[in-house]
Amino acid sequence: MKYRKRKYFLAGRINLIQRSKIRELFEKASKMKDVISLGIGEPDFETPTVIKEAAKRALDEGYTHYTPNAGIPEFREAIAEYYHESYSVNVDPSNIIVTAGAYEATYLAFQSLLEAGDDVIIPDPAFVCYVEDAKIAEAGILRIPLREENKFRIDPDELVEMITKRTRMLVMNYPNNPTGAILDKKSARAIGEIAEDYNIYILSDEPYEHFLYEGAKHYPMIKYAPDNTILANSFSKTFAMTGWRLGFTIAPVQVIRDMIKLHAYVIGNVTSFVQIAGITALRDKRSWEAVRKMRETYDERRRLVIKYLSKMPHITPFRPKGAFYIWVKIDPDLGMSSEDFAEWLLEAARVVVIPGTAFGKHGEGWVRISYATKKEQLTEALERMHAALSKI
Repeated sequence: MKYRKRKYFLAGRINLIQRSKIRELFEKASKMKDVISLGIGEPDFETPTVIKEAAKRALDEGYTHYTPNAGIPEFREAIAEYYHESYSVNVDPSNIIVTAGAYEATYLAFQSLLEAGDDVIIPDPAFVCYVEDAKIAEAGILRIPLREENKFRIDPDELVEMITKRTRMLVMNYPNNPTGAILDKKSARAIGEIAEDYNIYILSDEPYEHFLYEGAKHYPMIKYAPDNTILANSFSKTFAMTGWRLGFTIAPVQVIRDMIKLHAYVIGNVTSFVQIAGITALRDKRSWEAVRKMRETYDERRRLVIKYLSKMPHITPFRPKGAFYIWVKIDPDLGMSSEDFAEWLLEAARVVVIPGTAFGKHGEGWVRISYATKKEQLTEALERMHAALSKI
């Protein structure tokens, strides 16, 4: 019997998702020799030894089975303890779900809260996954611009003007990727009050909370709008655990129940021995000492990069107080778009930076530089950039 060749089709919603421009640039750079990447948003440090040892012990102790969907109770208790001790915020462990990184946490929030006919307000520029998650949820997308004159913070007055009866959720991310901006207490309180007054949710993505400089402080949004905030966080940046895929969400009980239901069908539970390692990460002083050293190193690199960039022609850096990125403005007189500039720099200096338009249309005229790179490589890349820009 002969069978006709079957024609396969993909679900239409998959075609809504755009491939990351960041990955496209990395692929091009990977085919070139002697390239230094200042594009990757990943710590270059190893996971602290005490955390790795905890995972090994957990394996030997038999933590190789399913856990409750929401996560191991002791781990959720450790997360609640952390917020009480660090921010004087009381969180019930039942309002916490352990997720496969902050990526899954944000996905669960979008899928649980949004549907066709709802609008979500997303900053511009912003990390790339928010818009794609909104598309999958079939929600309307409104972009609120982050402006240099406002230090790339959300303007509460502008936010109020954007809210309609269709508005369901606001996305926030501070310390911010890609700008390195931080949120001040006044803005956090104002945005929290707006969320309560207009009955909208805040998805607050806070994985860079421990990388703050020049005396800056972090203000978790659950402190200002606890009944309206879905807080997504991750161990990836804080403890250099990107490959472990460990994160969590704190949300109101009516939201967390639905997120747990969806999570149960997406991955079931986060890896058991990884959760045990997470308990050590939060409770062991040695892991926090490692975080302190990472922060000091990042700050040293941050100051080094700003010093170099400030002396270069044709570009101007925004001075960040958070995360591990520098947001750099391109001189309009160069006549280059963000993508043109990134392509030119790759060819002329063999240095990878990320075009601002990868994060939204308001990123035009900017590029993102990551300093999660060894000092020697950073210095070499910056010297190459200076040499190339000086020839224009």
